[in-house]
Amino acid sequence: MRIGIDFDNTIACYDGVFHAAALERGLIPADLGRDKNSVRDHLNGSGRKDDFTELQGYVYGARMDLVSPYPGFAEFVTAARAAGHDLFIVSHKTKHPILGPRHDMHAAARGFLTDRGLMGSAASQIAPDRVFFELTKDEKVARAHALECELFVDDLPEILGMTGFPEGMRKVLFDPENQFATKATPYERRASWAEIAADVVRDRG
Repeated sequence: MRIGIDFDNTIACYDGVFHAAALERGLIPADLGRDKNSVRDHLNGSGRKDDFTELQGYVYGARMDLVSPYPGFAEFVTAARAAGHDLFIVSHKTKHPILGPRHDMHAAARGFLTDRGLMGSAASQIAPDRVFFELTKDEKVARAHALECELFVDDLPEILGMTGFPEGMRKVLFDPENQFATKATPYERRASWAEIAADVVRDRG
């Protein structure tokens, strides 16, 4: 099976990262909530929307060292590869931040994958030529179509709902915070990479 996987908030877990980076830059009080939304709402609510925009570029470009993969993702890659599945990372993000220093955010994401041992030539890794960072959502969907993905994992229902994916492709909504547990969605919902791994190991490539 050909499996496409989103990157931000699907592989890369930013829990606490925006809080740590904002503190480092003196943008927020230390007692603010540690989640990204609390940081965003604090800065936007105090008329510093540009500070948050620049903070995003700083995190995605210069501070990927603060970021960890979601628990179980490395084990998923090993299990899926061993079961004969083809894995592709297909994500979208601008190459450079809108504001602030011109970090190469595509290179930073690839560096994260390499540094965490997730991308490489080993049988338990995803090959570099199977990692794609597109500039727009439409280009992301077009890439998944060109790769003939049979299953796609993403944290955003609005992405999974876009037209242009391969016909009949399975759509898995990655929902580790159970945000959609009580909301009806037309997608398979999974709260962990262990659950997704169990699914794909049963369905060998």
